[in-house]
Amino acid sequence: MALKVGIQLYSVRQSLMKDPYGTLAKVAEAGYKFVEAANHDSTTDPGVGFGVPAETMKKSLDDLGMSIVGSHVHPLEPERLAEVLDYHEVLGNKQIGVGIAFFPYNDVDSIKRTCETYNQLGALCKERGMRFYYHNHYQEFQVFGDKTVLDHMMENTDPELVFLELDTYWAMRAGEDPVELIEKYKDRLVLLHQKDFPADAPQPLVVFDNLVDPNQEIGMEAFVNVVDPLTFTEIGTGTLPIQDIINAGLKAPHVEYIILEQDHTQLDEIESIKTSMEAFKKFSGIVI
Repeated sequence: MALKVGIQLYSVRQSLMKDPYGTLAKVAEAGYKFVEAANHDSTTDPGVGFGVPAETMKKSLDDLGMSIVGSHVHPLEPERLAEVLDYHEVLGNKQIGVGIAFFPYNDVDSIKRTCETYNQLGALCKERGMRFYYHNHYQEFQVFGDKTVLDHMMENTDPELVFLELDTYWAMRAGEDPVELIEKYKDRLVLLHQKDFPADAPQPLVVFDNLVDPNQEIGMEAFVNVVDPLTFTEIGTGTLPIQDIINAGLKAPHVEYIILEQDHTQLDEIESIKTSMEAFKKFSGIVI
């Protein structure tokens, strides 16, 4: 068994906005066969966010020998989900997720209310033969009572309806061990997200070490204000224990893909994903 290596298209978002079809071709040329989309602006289209019709997107993926294995969609609300699922049915995508859920979390009751919505979304996805998943950042590891937000979410969502995409970078920036988390949530885990942290980063790895107060409300503004673009580097060139993560992922029964993602880069976006692809080839337990 091996994990298939994919790319989160958020990594090339600027290029996609300028030339979506040409950019997809360059992503394929860089060696990526599996993509995860990220629609952070549903005013353009309900699917991948770049004004690309579903039928045309499907043809482009097919022509390039690529397939879509998941998609973040925002905002994601039960009453708007039907058009999203219609779009992704055309693409053949079976997994729809939340990628930027900054509420912030105020207390356990607010988490439970969010979980009720996720159960609704999960039920609607299941009716279409799809999975609904949640993607973490670091604020899900704030503690309310004696449990993290993510623990509360997993306990208050139906395991048949709500799954997890573990972003190992953000978990580590919260001071968590991603290998332990993979083991803990292995029955809910369906995708791994892999970034990397540079050796010369201008911030500590763990944001709760004198950078972010773990007791403060962490919404989108607070999150953006603390994220330094220089705390990201091409995947496989930094300091994170990626081989250990892959080894753990191989033991998770529902994980088929490890998705590379570059939030920020000092390189051209296409050069960045090429660098990551080449660096990632040194790891075992993967297939390109």
